[in-house]
Amino acid sequence: MAAKEPLVITAKDEMRKWSRKMRSQGKSIGLVPTMGYLHQGHLSLIQEAHKHSHLIVVSIYVNPGQFSPSEDLSTYPSDLHGDMLKLNSVPGGVDVVFCPKNLYDYNNDSDEKQKNKNGNENLGAGGGDGNGVVSCVEEKGSGHETWVRVERLEKGLCGKSRPVFFRGVATIVTKLFHIVEPDVAVFGKKDYQQWRIIQRMVRDLDFAIEIVGSEITRDSDGLALSSRNVHLSPEERQKALSISRSLSKAKAAAKEGQVKCRELKDSAILKITQAGGRIDYAE
Repeated sequence: MAAKEPLVITAKDEMRKWSRKMRSQGKSIGLVPTMGYLHQGHLSLIQEAHKHSHLIVVSIYVNPGQFSPSEDLSTYPSDLHGDMLKLNSVPGGVDVVFCPKNLYDYNNDSDEKQKNKNGNENLGAGGGDGNGVVSCVEEKGSGHETWVRVERLEKGLCGKSRPVFFRGVATIVTKLFHIVEPDVAVFGKKDYQQWRIIQRMVRDLDFAIEIVGSEITRDSDGLALSSRNVHLSPEERQKALSISRSLSKAKAAAKEGQVKCRELKDSAILKITQAGGRIDYAE
């Protein structure tokens, strides 16, 4: 069977128009939000989305709103061509790839579809090209000042060391929901706190969207798949395995009757620090 060629949409209005047309025909839409540099974990989210909807939209957008000025927005990995090849071959196919340009640049809303001087769509930050893009929390950003917060669930865990992260995630997901208007959206449980925050946001704000959590996809050595893994040296990758191994050890101990949380946490922390890791938190 020939690979399914997805429709590529860059303009917000065009994306919304397509979704409304499909839904008027009785088709349900599943959204898989990504920041690109796709791997098998992302593809597993698409396969999960196929179980819940007729049509699949994959968004590729490196969201500047979730990066603080000190984080790795400008070096976040990008390979749009490679992403398209992967999406073209995914079982069941993808109907639309939504690659917007800067979703925080409101000065150019009226000419979203305008081509750049080379005749190509200007994908900007959203297409995965972080060059010249600044975090939305910087003063020289484009003036975005409306944020969605899930106040209790964003505290602690990852939110303790990344205070703007979940605000940025909740806001960009809200924007994507308003633009794509999906019936279902699929998120990976690797980012567990993020998944739970989106669930709570959808409940609290009455979005008519089903939020599906998909299980973690790991490499053969046990490392959870992540776009940022490409930055790891072979030595760092070996050290990173201490995370999954320490969690597996704690899980096995719990099954054997060890139910004292402090001892389980201390065991995981020790294994990771012995491998040269630095602990943000263990819970």
